[in-house]
Amino acid sequence: MVQMISFPKFAIAMAAVLGLSGAADISMDPDNPTCPAEPNWSANQIMKLTVVEKQGTKVMLAEGVVDRNLPERLAKELKDNPDITEIWLRSPGGDARAGNAAGRIIRETGGLVITRIPSGWTCFSACNFIFMGGRARIIEEGGNFMVHMFTMTGERDAIDYSVALGTDSTVELIGEIEQESALLATEDNDFLIRMGVSRKLLTDIMYRQKALKTEDDKSTRRCLTRTEAIKYNVANVDI
Repeated sequence: MVQMISFPKFAIAMAAVLGLSGAADISMDPDNPTCPAEPNWSANQIMKLTVVEKQGTKVMLAEGVVDRNLPERLAKELKDNPDITEIWLRSPGGDARAGNAAGRIIRETGGLVITRIPSGWTCFSACNFIFMGGRARIIEEGGNFMVHMFTMTGERDAIDYSVALGTDSTVELIGEIEQESALLATEDNDFLIRMGVSRKLLTDIMYRQKALKTEDDKSTRRCLTRTEAIKYNVANVDI
């Protein structure tokens, strides 16, 4: 069973001060009705890390695609700025292993750094694991923790190419992808345990999402409600 984190009252108060005010009215995605039609997750093709000052407190903005070099850059920024108190996230995801590594770096290097998804921002896929690295985690009203079923969909071009080469080549490639997917699923499960997040997030939510759209059901994404985020200990500070 997971529990809400016991966090210093002054830090929670500061988190509230730093928060964005109110959730704007947004259109929802008809194919994925729990999620916004146009997620605000940044167009940066490599995650940009920007250290800014908010109300006299140092905050890191982490925006864009989770690239494979992110863990190294993140570790350097946290080392160079040991007084960072929060990391605000918006991202469409990216490299799964880099996301896991970045989350572990935040937990091991960042101390009591708060991770936050501000109102109107979306943290999807690999970004989820960066967010879960925070010891204290806040999803503001109107912030979106968006999940999907993990797949190696980025390999689809490779699969199409192997089909053209012949059956044996395709079977071999798909076998490799399935093996890699199974390994990453194991790593994800281990990560959730280490971060204090309920493993039921995987079984109840993430693994129940479809990998691909069908004619009858086009939903492939799911945004957690605030109640679900607290239930699975994804968010452990309720403001």
